[in-house]
Amino acid sequence: MTASFVLACLWVIAANVLAMIPSKDNYWTRAYFLIAIGVPLLGYLTYENGPVWGLIFLIAGASILRWPLVYLGRWVRRMVRG
Repeated sequence: MTASFVLACLWVIAANVLAMIPSKDNYWTRAYFLIAIGVPLLGYLTYENGPVWGLIFLIAGASILRWPLVYLGRWVRRMVRG
């Protein structure tokens, strides 16, 4: 197992544990932290293990952080429509 794969698995575990702990800001601070750590980790994982594992990790991260993606999609739609 490569170091990037171990780190990616730890990121997924940490994301799930952080989601179980109550939060006053609806988890946005934790989501920003996970995104800041997850994006470079995605690049590192893809570099070491190939695009298939990178895509798998991208899908896993998107399923964990689905609400930031929903709000991003809404924001992009508003920007396109004007």
